[in-house]
Order: sequence, then C-alpha cells, then structure tokens
Amino acid sequence: MRKIVLAAAAGLGLLTLAACSEKTQDAAGATASSAADDVADTASDAADAAGNAAAEATDAAADAKDAAKDAGAKAADAAGDAAAAASSAAADAEAEMKK
Repeated sequence: MRKIVLAAAAGLGLLTLAACSEKTQDAAGATASSAADDVADTASDAADAAGNAAAEATDAAADAKDAAKDAGAKAADAAGDAAAAASSAAADAEAEMKK
C-alpha cells in the first residue's frame, strides 16, 4: 500500500510539472508570436519611412535641378548683358577716338 501511495504521489507530481510546463510553453509561444508581430510592424514602418525619404529626396533633386537651370539662365542673361554693354562701350570709345 505504501508503494502505491508513493507511486500515486510521484505520478501526481509529474502531472503537476507537465501542466506547469505546458502553461510555460503556451506563454512562451504567445510571447514569441507577439515579438514576431512587433518586429514585422517595425520593419514595415522602416520600409515606409525609407520609401517616404526616397520620394522626398527625388523631389528635392528635381527642385535643385530647376533652381540650377534658372540660375544658369540668369547667368547667361547677365553675361549677354555684360557683353552687349562692353560692345557698346567699345563702340563709343572707338567713336571718341575718331573725333
């Protein structure tokens, strides 16, 4: 009888450990799943941010191109005006020399 009681107590102890282990496994599985979801969400947010940054960089490059084009046109106009003024001054100087 004593052996049966000891065996039953040992069996009950093993069942208790098995049940505890199952709860721990379930909790660990839930934690791992939650962590995987968090990582996926963070990766998605990072990809979205990278896409937005790329779009903003493209827009900034287009704006810089337009600004450079405008500056080049203004510089060409200024150079043309300076050349015209120099030509006029040279003509005036030549006319003065002929007098």
